[in-house]
Amino acid sequence: MLQRIQNFILRLKWYLLVIALTVPTFTVLLRPGYFPMHDDISVFRIYEMGLCFKDGQIPCRWIPDMGYRYGYPQFEYYGPLPYYVMTAANLLGVSLFGAVKLGFILPMIFGGVTMFLLAASLFGNWGGLLSAIAYTYLPFRASDIYSRGAMGETWAFVFIPLILFALLKLYQRPNLKTSALLALAYAALLTTHNITTLIFSPLVGLTALLLLIGKRNKLIIIKYGFLALLWSILAAGFFFLPLLFEQGYAHTKSLISGYFNYLAHFVSLKQLFFTTFWGYGSSEIGPTDDLPFFVGPVHLFLAIIAGFVAGRNYITKKPDLKQGLVVLSFIFVLVSLFLTHERSSFIWESLPFLAYLQFPWRFLITANFFIALMAGYIVINLSEKAAKITLVVFGFLLIFMNVSYFRPRLWLDLTIWEKFSGVSWDRQLTTSIFDYLPIYAKYPPAAPAPIFPYAINGKVSFLDYIHQTDSFSFTTKGNSGVTLVLPQYDFPGWQVNLDGKKISHRHDNPLGLISFEIPAGEHRVRAKLTNTPIRLFGNLATLLAVPFAIYTLTKKRK
Repeated sequence: MLQRIQNFILRLKWYLLVIALTVPTFTVLLRPGYFPMHDDISVFRIYEMGLCFKDGQIPCRWIPDMGYRYGYPQFEYYGPLPYYVMTAANLLGVSLFGAVKLGFILPMIFGGVTMFLLAASLFGNWGGLLSAIAYTYLPFRASDIYSRGAMGETWAFVFIPLILFALLKLYQRPNLKTSALLALAYAALLTTHNITTLIFSPLVGLTALLLLIGKRNKLIIIKYGFLALLWSILAAGFFFLPLLFEQGYAHTKSLISGYFNYLAHFVSLKQLFFTTFWGYGSSEIGPTDDLPFFVGPVHLFLAIIAGFVAGRNYITKKPDLKQGLVVLSFIFVLVSLFLTHERSSFIWESLPFLAYLQFPWRFLITANFFIALMAGYIVINLSEKAAKITLVVFGFLLIFMNVSYFRPRLWLDLTIWEKFSGVSWDRQLTTSIFDYLPIYAKYPPAAPAPIFPYAINGKVSFLDYIHQTDSFSFTTKGNSGVTLVLPQYDFPGWQVNLDGKKISHRHDNPLGLISFEIPAGEHRVRAKLTNTPIRLFGNLATLLAVPFAIYTLTKKRK
């Protein structure tokens, strides 16, 4: 028992050291105010999800104000997990600005921890610490936070190392516990960032296949591997299953057309390797982007050294898991970097689904991850003294060369009332309005939604009008029958009840709004977004799969 406590304390010291070395990346956020970023609607999304929670709409799918206040299936298609964390913080008393800052701080901390967990399991504590520092101080991650404001992508960096760690544990000890760990890690990525999941999943699958080579217990590994995959889908079911089966109910062509056409966003070799240009602008066609895409020089040097040493050892010595993973990581880095360059356009053309990645430079996610992982290998065969010296030298260089990137271009003395008023508020109501616009709408609205429903062919008055995030309820009075139109996009799951009985409704208008017939007289109307069968199944799957996975991980083995 005493030995276990000592081991725990020793391990805790390493994790605390990783966290302490992460602090310089977010100290600028620990002050009042806010900063501008490309995807500058995280505050708005938290506010809207908070309204969902207060109305009892859990999981939150439909937010009321986006789509120019006609409502929007934002979290039906957009990874919600980071926003659940930030919204919970907000409801517990953290300000909206503070919740966004927390949303950037937590993945920086946890990302370093999960990378240390993975790399230390392969290369020991000194190698794990070097990989964690390299991972934390990636220029790409600084750009994600302080320029692009890519919340989902920032959180994805937490779960990528955890997935690979869980996969290795499953191969070492295939059982229900390691299967549950892999399932939860992969489910977290599924519910965090669709694009990173699409990029990283093929590499995980290939790694899993290659790890089977030479294994005697292949069948049991395959069994628990497939169980983990199914388990992860069920654990993420509340989000992933509706995303998979109901994606046809929203416009998605805008995600791959115009500015978002991948052909305009390849990067050059100079941008990758021969510059350290730093900017806060946007990605543009050609090599004149005002956005950095370079691989850090120190990171690149460490990856090259690690790849060379591992490759030589793999050829001249008896291959082992660590050498094989570093060599495989080096190949993944080369493939990922190649896919950012226009020479890879033939691959993009032959695989149409890649167009939904929008920006080829998003493959820098996997390139940077594997570069940071490889860094820890360079200390594996060194003496403890040499490993310490190597860690100190390269750790210092990684921090010194990159810490200046972890700051915003501007810092604004902004209040939440200024953020949520005037032109700023209107911009948030309409930002990316076509991305997940319900398919029944032929085009986005040119003006904000009216506050109340309206009649097309007559007059009607309203009493007791209540509009919540996913419902309307009111009483109507009129001398003649009318067609009533709700200021609400139609979407699968919306149901209209008249005097307690379900009635049919239409969306035969240019904006695809819910419309239905109201007879003369006084009537009680209630419209509500209900769960479709796949949403209901997904919700139940998550409610069962996640607690069972947590129980499996925490229970004591007999």
